[in-house]
Amino acid sequence: MTLELLTDRELLDQRLDRPDQTLYLAFFGEFSEASRAARPAFEAFCAAHPEVPAVAIDVGITRGVHKEWGVATVPSVLAVRNGRVLRTVVGAQSAEFYARALLGERGPEATTGSRERAHRVTVYVTDTCPWCTRVKTYLREHKVSFSEINVSRDESAARRMTERSGQMGVPQLDIDGSFVVGFDQPRIDALLGLGRRA
Repeated sequence: MTLELLTDRELLDQRLDRPDQTLYLAFFGEFSEASRAARPAFEAFCAAHPEVPAVAIDVGITRGVHKEWGVATVPSVLAVRNGRVLRTVVGAQSAEFYARALLGERGPEATTGSRERAHRVTVYVTDTCPWCTRVKTYLREHKVSFSEINVSRDESAARRMTERSGQMGVPQLDIDGSFVVGFDQPRIDALLGLGRRA
């Protein structure tokens, strides 16, 4: 199955009714420039991975579905299994980034060229963590794209996080392979080069 455009709620319910299968919900909006830029990259990701079941949802057309899944920003892509969100990617990304963040594939690194270097940022969170919300808001305010992993819903991701950082608390950020535990704004700024931006 490849990318399907959600036209009615019944299609989504049919796709979600398949137990033990990960479904990728891609939330876009034609009103959003970032969404218009991200959609072709997500479509390329889906074309490169025809085994991946994915549903595209235009929040301006199919209203309310994004609220049910806690989506506040478009573009956002959720990996959903058995009614639970396993991973979230927020912001415009490349097809390679979607493969790395959603499937764990190692793809070619972003080319720098004349653009700023794209950082690989993963935020580890739980449902009840107020500092997790703050760090995600901070990243969005600075237009930093990130993938989100809810460790309260994904035990293997929680184990990997703890093995890599040596810490169990959240939020944790993996910024290009360097871990930041907690909302350590000076360290986050240093790793992302936020203090150098004009």
